Amino acid sequence: MRVAVLADIHGNLTAFEAVLADIRRVSPDLVVHGGDLADGGSSPIEIVDYIRDLGWEGVMGNTDEMLVRPGSLEEFASQSTAPAHMWSAIRQIASATRSRLGEERLAWMRDLPLMATMPGLAVVHATPQSCWRAPAAEATDGDLESCYGSLEAPMVVFGHTHIPAIRSLSTKLLVNTGSVGLPYDRDSRASYLLLDGPTPSIRRVEYRVDRELRALSSCGLPGADWTARMLRASAPLMP
Repeated sequence: MRVAVLADIHGNLTAFEAVLADIRRVSPDLVVHGGDLADGGSSPIEIVDYIRDLGWEGVMGNTDEMLVRPGSLEEFASQSTAPAHMWSAIRQIASATRSRLGEERLAWMRDLPLMATMPGLAVVHATPQSCWRAPAAEATDGDLESCYGSLEAPMVVFGHTHIPAIRSLSTKLLVNTGSVGLPYDRDSRASYLLLDGPTPSIRRVEYRVDRELRALSSCGLPGADWTARMLRASAPLMP
């Protein structure tokens, strides 16, 4: 069985359509999304409608939860050492995105689970316990076992960090899909995971970043300039 898993689209319609075209070419048996669908990009409505119409199974990301349960952002921000102006910018983006999506789309997002399982595979946004925190790239095997060891699946797929990676533990294989719409690994190409049976591979897809930058400049959403700077850098930046 061949499975595609894509995460962290973040409202980037240009990148998503390029990945969707690539998925159709490789023709997996199943496609699963790993959350963080809409917030931060030029086209939140279009992305949510695309995913709903395609009928893909998927999980809730932290920005999805932030949109449908604003208190989750405040809970996380209250424990964060990040500067207050970053959280202020995120609140403004979330408020505008929430208004654009409307209650029907938000209700659909509200029903997304924290985890999706299928034979041999579990998909989460960050960890089984939380869609807000994932282990850092330099986490020890012990740290990773404490996060994911309780899952019976021999392979766990997650996103959240926007940095693709494949790592073997003694009990399972951990795979980070990277990000479709906002990569943080200095590579501007969209990233997603293709599983061919038990074999994972990270696929990178070229897309017209300049086109998405133009879409951001005209979308009228707060924070669009911040997202544009991160797209140009392919790295996380402060607002």
